[in-house]
Amino acid sequence: MKKLLLILLIAFSATAQALPDAVRQDAVPWRQWGSGTMTWFGLSIYQATLWVAGPSVESSPTALQLDYLRDIPRERLVQTSLDEMRRLGADEAQLVRWANDLRRVFPEVKEGDSIVGVHYPGRGASFYHRGQSTGEVNDAEFARLFFAIWLDPASRSPALRSALLKRPA
Repeated sequence: MKKLLLILLIAFSATAQALPDAVRQDAVPWRQWGSGTMTWFGLSIYQATLWVAGPSVESSPTALQLDYLRDIPRERLVQTSLDEMRRLGADEAQLVRWANDLRRVFPEVKEGDSIVGVHYPGRGASFYHRGQSTGEVNDAEFARLFFAIWLDPASRSPALRSALLKRPA
């Protein structure tokens, strides 16, 4: 039993340190909110973890950490994001503009890589790959719709959404 508790403590500590230094240095401390695995036709794609810097997901900065379990090309990440944002209400003019932003902030992803997106409500989003900044998108509507891919009631993955929004005890 002691071994199991030690393993869990080490795993939790490693997860808590997974946010990039630039994000963890915000004035408000970040806390893990929920976590789950994204699967597609039975294949595990990534482990997602939602972090919150404040009292609630709705009004506080949030960070979505995606730990990839397989390689995914940049263009696949971009197109999937655009398709989901379109499905959630983005218009074509916005999507054209945002495609360039996504290509700028998204890397080629290899198995074991981590991408963190930070949503600053009313302001925009910043992105990190392997702990290093890849850029910002200073567009509040982009940030709202991008994070809605995972957090909106119309998310394509309701089980993952539920796991991410499961409030900690």
